[in-house]
Amino acid sequence: MARIEGVDLPRGKRIDIALTYIYGIGRTTAAKICAEAQVEPHIRTQDLSEAEVASIRDTIQRGYKVEGDLRKEVAMNVKRLIDINCYRGIRHKRGLPVRGQRTHTNARTRKGPRRAITRRK
Repeated sequence: MARIEGVDLPRGKRIDIALTYIYGIGRTTAAKICAEAQVEPHIRTQDLSEAEVASIRDTIQRGYKVEGDLRKEVAMNVKRLIDINCYRGIRHKRGLPVRGQRTHTNARTRKGPRRAITRRK
């Protein structure tokens, strides 16, 4: 099993799809990585040689920020927005949509499940 950046890649999938299991790598980036590492994107992960895995690993380490470093950078960016108290930071802090979506209806993913309104007597 190929292990890259601390992630075990699924064995039966094509390498261009398997690379998307790494945080920070999508389909387009995976295709670029395969091209830079000179690995055919249609090869299954289990069929890769050690040299090809090493080539992919080197390519990712050289030119891409992934997994822990990327998560840390994103968290620091959000923390900075919260600290300077800008509009986007306030929305992050309150757990509301950040990019201008409506909240009168929808927005359940960010707001969480509905809370019942209880009446006082």
